[in-house]
Amino acid sequence: MPEYLRLAMIKTMQSKDVDTVNYAGVVAGAEIPQPPEAPIVVFINSKSGGRHGPQLKARLQELMGEQQVFDLSVVKPHEFVQYGLSCLEKFAALGDSCAKVTRERIRVVAAGGDGTVGWVLGCLGELKKQGREPVPPTGVIPLGTGNDLSRSFGWGGSFPFNWKSATKSILDRVATGSISRLDSWNLLLSMPSGEKLETPHSMKPTGDVSLDQGLDIDGELPKKLSNYQGVYYNYFSIGMDAQVAYGFHHLRNEKPYLAQGPISNKLIYSGYSCMQGWFFTPCSSDPCLRGLNNILRLYVKKANSSKWEQVSVPSSVRSIVTLNLPSYGGGRNPWGHLKPEYLEKRGFVEAHPDDGYIEIFGLKQGWHASMVMVELISAKHMAQASAIRFELRAGEWDQVYMQMDGEPWKQPINKEYSTFVEIKRVPFQSLMVNGK
Repeated sequence: MPEYLRLAMIKTMQSKDVDTVNYAGVVAGAEIPQPPEAPIVVFINSKSGGRHGPQLKARLQELMGEQQVFDLSVVKPHEFVQYGLSCLEKFAALGDSCAKVTRERIRVVAAGGDGTVGWVLGCLGELKKQGREPVPPTGVIPLGTGNDLSRSFGWGGSFPFNWKSATKSILDRVATGSISRLDSWNLLLSMPSGEKLETPHSMKPTGDVSLDQGLDIDGELPKKLSNYQGVYYNYFSIGMDAQVAYGFHHLRNEKPYLAQGPISNKLIYSGYSCMQGWFFTPCSSDPCLRGLNNILRLYVKKANSSKWEQVSVPSSVRSIVTLNLPSYGGGRNPWGHLKPEYLEKRGFVEAHPDDGYIEIFGLKQGWHASMVMVELISAKHMAQASAIRFELRAGEWDQVYMQMDGEPWKQPINKEYSTFVEIKRVPFQSLMVNGK
């Protein structure tokens, strides 16, 4: 990108004021350079990828210039959207043709795990809400553990071994790759006030909201509610898989020296999973290991239907997963490649990341989940839906574990009043650059 645009964007983001930049030269008709063919900016989570994060950052700055590579610990994606892109738009409005074309052509790279990619996509989605199109499409450099978003769009499941030479090739693919669309899902959590909730990064407190009126509520709502909202791109789950993830995250935070990269993360996660009661549920009397049907009801709007229907939750199911992508848990496809006859029999359609539907399946216990993850068997298919509602009420235990795109939390539930999780598709889609 031309130096004057790079410097202007950086100055605007640092000052957090679009009017900081002096536009006098543009107004006076100063000579404007030719616009770049493929302007790219990179957001890098330099803490991801073990020791590779800082090295990749240095390599990207060497190839692109320091002002086009943003470390997420310094520059946040919403600051780029609010101030950096606004700077280009202001230049364009004053007659700068180079800034105008740069804004139209710009593409973004998210270098990190699925959480990083989702963060960037969520901030870019604000452009659609504000009517500031076009929304830049996003490519990926995978630095996380699972990298399911990266896998789904052809960017690979792990950081390339020959990363120094591969980095330039990745940027070339970002510049020239075709564009695909990706559904995202808005999650509303409504719970009785008074309980303390450790919200994950992707969940934010929100004001008064109303649940979908097309479905009656069992019992009364409490006088005061606490509401949280977030957006996810791959999966939301309730149950034992989230409990294992919650324990692993706390272990990694307490002992960060154990997790130095994707391979060590996977080994520790596998070991931690084996230590949990999930694998020995049939032999356990611990109520938190019993079936989710004891504490929740599941309602969905099925494909091609606008009516809510209750879906029976089998007593054997100890985790329920709602999945948007064909990649989960590091590249597995637990929904499976279903035959046309089975799809027709169940009223399903072939699953795609942009079809407006989300797949819901159950995992029975650790052994069943293990067989699903190595794709020897399929998960327990429950429904395919355009909207979902979970209603949770405490029974023999007063908490349940949830996770959204890899961010787990412990959710308190109440015996007297229900907690609701309502999931609906975001009305606009994200744009992804294809890596293949």
